[in-house]
Amino acid sequence: MTQLITTELVELDRNLGNDPEAVIRHLASKVAATGRATEVEGLFADAYAREQKTATGIPGGIAIPHCRSAAVVEPTLAMARLSPKVDFGAKDGPADLVFFIAAPDGADQAHLKLLSKLARSLIKKDFTAALRNASSEAEIVELVDGALADKPAAHASPAPADAAPAAAAAASVSAGAGPAAAGPKRLVAVTACPTGIAHTYMAADSLVAAAQEAGVDLQVETQGSSGAKPLDPAVIAAADAVIFAVDVDVRGKERFAGKPVINAPVKRGIDEPAKMVQEALAAADDPHARRVPHFGAEEQAEQAAAEKGEHIGQKLKRALLTGVSYMIPFVAGGGLLIALGFLLGGYDITGVADKVVLENSFGNLPEGGLAIYLGAVFFKIGALSMGFLVPALAGYIAYAIADRPGIAPGFVAGAVSGFMGAGFLGGIVGGLLAGYIAHLIGTWQVARWLRGLMPVVIIPLLASIVASGLMFLVLGGPIAGLTTALNSWLSGMTGASAVVLGIILGLMMCFDLGGPVNKVAYAFAVAGLSAGSATNQAPWQIMATVMAAGMVPPLAMALATVLDKKLFSLAERENGKAAWLLGASFISEGAIPFAAADPLRVIPASMLGGALTGALTMAFNVTSQAPHGGIFVFFAIGNVLMFIVSIIAGTVVSALAVVALKRWAAPKTTATVESVPATV
Repeated sequence: MTQLITTELVELDRNLGNDPEAVIRHLASKVAATGRATEVEGLFADAYAREQKTATGIPGGIAIPHCRSAAVVEPTLAMARLSPKVDFGAKDGPADLVFFIAAPDGADQAHLKLLSKLARSLIKKDFTAALRNASSEAEIVELVDGALADKPAAHASPAPADAAPAAAAAASVSAGAGPAAAGPKRLVAVTACPTGIAHTYMAADSLVAAAQEAGVDLQVETQGSSGAKPLDPAVIAAADAVIFAVDVDVRGKERFAGKPVINAPVKRGIDEPAKMVQEALAAADDPHARRVPHFGAEEQAEQAAAEKGEHIGQKLKRALLTGVSYMIPFVAGGGLLIALGFLLGGYDITGVADKVVLENSFGNLPEGGLAIYLGAVFFKIGALSMGFLVPALAGYIAYAIADRPGIAPGFVAGAVSGFMGAGFLGGIVGGLLAGYIAHLIGTWQVARWLRGLMPVVIIPLLASIVASGLMFLVLGGPIAGLTTALNSWLSGMTGASAVVLGIILGLMMCFDLGGPVNKVAYAFAVAGLSAGSATNQAPWQIMATVMAAGMVPPLAMALATVLDKKLFSLAERENGKAAWLLGASFISEGAIPFAAADPLRVIPASMLGGALTGALTMAFNVTSQAPHGGIFVFFAIGNVLMFIVSIIAGTVVSALAVVALKRWAAPKTTATVESVPATV
């Protein structure tokens, strides 16, 4: 097994910048310089994206930025002892010890176990004190190697000799003498973070230590990337309460049905473990405490958001975006297949596809030959895939609200919407109805013998009857009428009205570069894509407008770094090289590094070019039957030449605008941006 850390990966008492971004970028460059990563920018982007989800600072002046990345060749640790300290978001102040954990996408279990063991060692005061007192890079490497070779933390129950910390993560960790002890309260916990390398295990050990100090029996199941051993069902049954310190959904949540529960982000398990233990003890004695539902499908994200005070609008937005994200693969594959069908068989294939695929074969080709036959096959597969658009949208909106018991009622309500002609608007309404009804039914207190039937029979049956019944009897007709009116309005848009819509969509796509406003415009285009046809190309025009405008910001920033390099830092110029491909692929987020550093100039400039591109694509009747892919799905784009011209026009305008703003608007900010790389 290769060594995880070497002296070349250690920085002692260095100034690496004033913010986490600079520090992470520097450490990513160290990893790449040793040949352990193929590129700096890809590794930095993955690590910084993880940092933006949840700050990695922990109590004690420590930070553990980490990620999985396709750019990483082998699991690696890079360490820096900072002077001055940098704020990584810990409650007790900035950090001077930073460990950067870089794992490949397909890291083997042995390496992941070592990485998780290091993370656990960092909550030991004697280990961190030794790191601060080390006088050389070699001494740091020796200390880390020693920590990786040691057994799990002393306060954890012994694990089998051949088991790593992650595999033994669910082992008993008790403050009492053994299983016969009847005095202490019994708690169980689950910890999990998106990456599953550091926070998962640190939260587990912090909770264990806090429980030990409180005289509480606590057993933890870590659902991390290096493996997990589920808690014994008998242990769960005997527990007085459960703690979920998680940033992702808990696997097998139904095992904890009926238990009082404390639910919080995984980082709170590190920052405030004692408070979480006390809250769990209080919940165990409170008959009105929040409990894990008996149907075992409580939506963890919604519960955590409720504890943070998330209002109904945010919950609704999250549910809608969940539905859209699950729907997109059906639309992406279906749209591209339909486009291939048209490419091979022409637009007339829509009228003969069914007959061709049923009556012909490779040995019995139809009139027109192989191209017509393959065109019919591709078109029919695409059409069937697109047929799942509304049911999938509704099903996964319901899933976001009620978890697994909401999927079947949601799909049924979506199918009813499609049958009645209510389209994606009906799918949204049906999904929301199915989700909230399923969630409500799941809160019912039922006899123990009936609980097993709730998620697989009772909830799907009743929720389907109510939600789909309402769609048939009350809501479907009016929504179908509204959908028909909307399609007629879009189909009738020509000239100035179409251009205005293009401008609005272009502005929305460039306003927050992948954020909520951008997603609303994109979801609007994708949801209406199935309504497009050879005689009604308005939905395809909207899709082309949204995709073209979304390509402008990264392409414009890439061009701007070429037009005037002096206005951009070295890091931004490197980002600009990657932005060419990101923009061409319709990944608007490629402009985020520029917008984050200089939002007041980058975003307005991007919106200016996006509005122009949106107007031009509408004016030239550009269409796209593909929901994603940028220039690489050229075969699915109608009037592809003007599609390219529109993008080029918007890109040039945005690039010139951002260059002009950087030259003549607030020049002092430019100087500040340039000064950052010098410290990196």
